[in-house]
Amino acid sequence: MKKLFAIAACVGLLSVGMANVATAQNADSAAAATTTQVDSAAPAADSAATVAEAPAADQVAGEEAVAETSFHQELKTKFIEGGADFMATIAIALILGLAICLERIIYLNLANVNPDKLLRDIEKALVEEGNIEKAKEVARNTRGPIASIAYQALLRADQGIDIAEKSVVSYGGVQGGLLEKNLSWITLFIAMAPSLGFLGTVVGMVQAFDNIEKVGDISPTVVAGGMKVALITTIGGLIVALILQIFYNYILSLVEGILNRMEDASITLLDLIVKYDAKKNK
Repeated sequence: MKKLFAIAACVGLLSVGMANVATAQNADSAAAATTTQVDSAAPAADSAATVAEAPAADQVAGEEAVAETSFHQELKTKFIEGGADFMATIAIALILGLAICLERIIYLNLANVNPDKLLRDIEKALVEEGNIEKAKEVARNTRGPIASIAYQALLRADQGIDIAEKSVVSYGGVQGGLLEKNLSWITLFIAMAPSLGFLGTVVGMVQAFDNIEKVGDISPTVVAGGMKVALITTIGGLIVALILQIFYNYILSLVEGILNRMEDASITLLDLIVKYDAKKNK
């Protein structure tokens, strides 16, 4: 199921990317059509009169369309100028990192269950009714890591509080590892994105020095091409790292909240088992 979420996230991100490309291409086609219409328009005097009579709302809409087209065109231009190889790898790092982030967010939100109701039901079945099998059924039918830990502890409740406590600690470590799964990959992409950008910077500087060597002269025109590649790849890598860092910190906050609730629920559960043993031994 988790792999299915990851695949769905990747497909969604790729679909969004293709939709943006299609929108940019449609905007370019609209701009080309507008240019053709302007070229085939009436003479300058008639055109001036027509513009003067055109409504202000149409002029504002045209300016907004031109601005939108310019933004998409500028974005594509900068992507190409940054070098398809480095910019593509940075984009792949962003897509994969976001896919893992979405998978973790979905998993953690499903695991983030309020334990109060679970503990109340377990207390009612275990302490008030003295029915440990019913308490096990309550834990088994509840999703989340806290319910899993409770079930493992209830399985060994008859063996003594020490065995139940060891079970809580051991299985709590297993559940904690599942909560933190794949976070190392997110940190990898966070570190990789700016590293790729800096690599593009070095390559751009090398290109600049190669151009200087070929021309035999240091001039802004000769150096500008390589410097542009260097700066664009660096900016792209830093932006990707910042985006993934925000998601990573949000995921860490979810994990810390679930771990805190697991610890509190485990203490309460052990107290309930102690009360159950005391009532049973009377």
